[in-house]
Amino acid sequence: MTKREREETILNAGTDKAETWKKPRVLFICTHNSARSQMAEGYLRTRYGDLFEAESAGMEVRGVNPVAITVMKEIGIDISGHRSKLIDEIFDQRADVVVTVCDSAQQACPFFPGAKTTIHTGFPDPSSCTGTPEECLTQFRQVRDAIIAWIDTTLVPEYGHKQLAS
Repeated sequence: MTKREREETILNAGTDKAETWKKPRVLFICTHNSARSQMAEGYLRTRYGDLFEAESAGMEVRGVNPVAITVMKEIGIDISGHRSKLIDEIFDQRADVVVTVCDSAQQACPFFPGAKTTIHTGFPDPSSCTGTPEECLTQFRQVRDAIIAWIDTTLVPEYGHKQLAS
């Protein structure tokens, strides 16, 4: 039994029997793993870390967008320690729910081996903003807020319960 499994072991009240529960692991995939998937990972991990394990990856690595770091910091979430990861780095890891957050990721990675569920929910790419810095900041905030709303109203109600390990 791994350390994490030991930490997640719940003793049944009044019995000596222990059941191991695992949090669903959610993988957010986007093309560059620089903004949308990073914001989703950071929010899910910070807000719902008791219910989920969160990870993100991409088809390419561009580094975490500094504006994504800024808009997440505005709501008290620090993703400055995140790094862009290639999907190859986590391809062999368990993923209960895979969420593609951009259309190109859905097309390039239509399935993830071992995933129990794959969901596509596209969000506009705030990194492609060509307006003023303030307009781009506004676009990042809008995408951040849309991701948060989707996680709060769709992902958590549907998958936010611990599952008995098989």
